[in-house]
Amino acid sequence: MKEPKTLFDKIWDSHVVRRIEQGPDVLYIDLHLVHEVTSPQAFAGLAERGLKVFRPCKTVATADHNVPTVNQEQPMTDPLSRKQVDQLTRNTREHGIRFFGPGHPFQGVVHVMGPELGLTQPGMTVVCGDSHTSTHGAFGTVAFGIGTTEVETVLATQCLLQNRPEKMRINLEGKPGIGVTAKDIALYLLSVLSASGATQHFIEYAGETVLTLTMEERMTLCNMSIEMGARGGLIAPDEVTFEYLKGREFSPSEEDWNDRLTGWKKLFTDPGAKFNREYRFDISALDPMITYGTNPGMGIKLTGRIPTPDTVPGNHLNGFKHALQYMGFEPGQPVLGRKIDYVFVGSCTNGRISDLRAFASLVKGRKKAPGVTAWIVPGSQQVEKQARKEGIDRILKEAGFELRQPGCSACLAMNDDKVPPGKYCLSTSNRNFRGRQGPGSRTLLASPLTAAASAVTGVITDPRELM
Repeated sequence: MKEPKTLFDKIWDSHVVRRIEQGPDVLYIDLHLVHEVTSPQAFAGLAERGLKVFRPCKTVATADHNVPTVNQEQPMTDPLSRKQVDQLTRNTREHGIRFFGPGHPFQGVVHVMGPELGLTQPGMTVVCGDSHTSTHGAFGTVAFGIGTTEVETVLATQCLLQNRPEKMRINLEGKPGIGVTAKDIALYLLSVLSASGATQHFIEYAGETVLTLTMEERMTLCNMSIEMGARGGLIAPDEVTFEYLKGREFSPSEEDWNDRLTGWKKLFTDPGAKFNREYRFDISALDPMITYGTNPGMGIKLTGRIPTPDTVPGNHLNGFKHALQYMGFEPGQPVLGRKIDYVFVGSCTNGRISDLRAFASLVKGRKKAPGVTAWIVPGSQQVEKQARKEGIDRILKEAGFELRQPGCSACLAMNDDKVPPGKYCLSTSNRNFRGRQGPGSRTLLASPLTAAASAVTGVITDPRELM
């Protein structure tokens, strides 16, 4: 009788080309996604060694980190950003790699573009020179971020040397309440397990709650796995997954669909399979969440108060004090009603069409608060096209907002969208590190619904008050 295996082990084992005794595995990579920031040095390394990309058909490139979110039709004004995008254009042309550059109908944030085009499929190994590659795990893949040296290795060999991570399962039970989103679930898990609680692990999300999530919600949950220190996160594919993938640009053809589906339906964790760590959470009573500090694990419910030093573990106390000083907060303060300066909706965490729909549903018939600067940024050209088709752009305009063009935008301020020093930004992105959205900027992470409620009131607002 075969020993029961986890979903992670099934995928990993089927991609091991060679095992190195007391060392890493040589892992085959099915899909390699590249962008303009972490690829130039990798391509330069190939050139220095006189190498070509080994399997160009397994690599797909896009431009997202540096691209502006207005006037994309015009030449890029930032010289470094322009240089990086131009270099990626040349590199992909030289090596015969598909490239969805600025203006291409498939261009977008790499972790939005891949899934929506059907490039990401169950059972794959997926890598990218970007930490939030864990997003693709929502489809039942082993997906993780890699460094520039590893990008070069995959380009040259289509393989990677990787140590097998440990396994964690997080079981989520209960039906989320009104106004509670996948982003709130992720921030709650981070607040309980901390920003290092899953270090060296791959997380599988399971339970009745996960089964009810849409694919876009599952992507948000898996996206935030890396913020717990995890190597990645994944969810077993099911009918929700299959329905999402059917008919997409690069999904299997009608002739191949049934054969692929037969294989995909075998991708699940066997009963009795062992995990190194396992947790169970009932999220039926969960409230909308928000961060108050300088890492994603520093989160509280919107209706709560910032912790006091006596409730913070001793090894975190110093960081807690420095975070509050940076953010301009005091222990025990409520966050509701706190004035904000900026709102950012977008990124690979919350830049999909469902996120724009959620934001629009709350601002419809209302007006943006005076003094609030809002950046509403679709995650891809496809998302922007759909938003305009549904009239979301008109709803936003009537409320005083503008639908911008696709890009990473203010998630990491590698482009023109930077939050000024000392200003507060309520952001639907994934990281609230010091200066992440611009030098001296102060970031509070929350859901698109909380962002919408706060954008029309000018202060941190519980979205349930407007629903």
